[in-house]
Amino acid sequence: MEKKKIIVAIDGHSSCGKSTIAKELAKRLGYIYLDSGAMYRAITLFAIRNHLAENGKVDHQGLVARLDEIKIEFRFNPVSGQNDTYLNGENIEEEIRRIAVSSYVSPVATIAEVRHTLVRQQQEMGRNKGIVMDGRDIGTAVFPQAELKLFVTALPEVRAQRRYDELTGKGQQVSYQEILENVKERDRIDSGRAISPLRQAKDALVLDNSFLTRDEQMEWALGKVKEIIGENES
Repeated sequence: MEKKKIIVAIDGHSSCGKSTIAKELAKRLGYIYLDSGAMYRAITLFAIRNHLAENGKVDHQGLVARLDEIKIEFRFNPVSGQNDTYLNGENIEEEIRRIAVSSYVSPVATIAEVRHTLVRQQQEMGRNKGIVMDGRDIGTAVFPQAELKLFVTALPEVRAQRRYDELTGKGQQVSYQEILENVKERDRIDSGRAISPLRQAKDALVLDNSFLTRDEQMEWALGKVKEIIGENES
């Protein structure tokens, strides 16, 4: 008999590889991958482009007033085999990964109206289960009923180095120290915000991947999913 589909909620710190794990897990399970981080980054990019996020500050009221103008979609890219993020019909997958967006995404994510808007969209997307989703509050706010919750973390220095390698590999001129400071600042903001702060769900399994290879952490995560699916077999 066909195994029951579940929701896999993956939370954790910035630049700890949550998206990498979630994408590969979804691919192996034949599940849909929902990139919550990309959704917040898309709104952040909109804010930057419209001068609602500049000089280190975010115009909260100005951004909230224009949320209705923002349409976010995920479209399958046959070349990469992954979903690309679209903002009002434009492919912004590469632009939203830049340090300029990273510098503002955490403050944008603290805005209650932004979070409420995206949480409603995300919950609707997961209604039929069979999804893997990563972010900051997936297991605590978006899908507290998820059958499997993972909390991923790694040392700040390790996360900064991974981010540095990723960006320089794409030809971007960045500073390791600047990235490390950004990682630490995002941790502070994400954990301290009043609306849906980053925290480990009580029933989440912790995955510290500071010294694990991608294959090692994937096999661990896949094993946990299979255990849950096995328990849910009819």
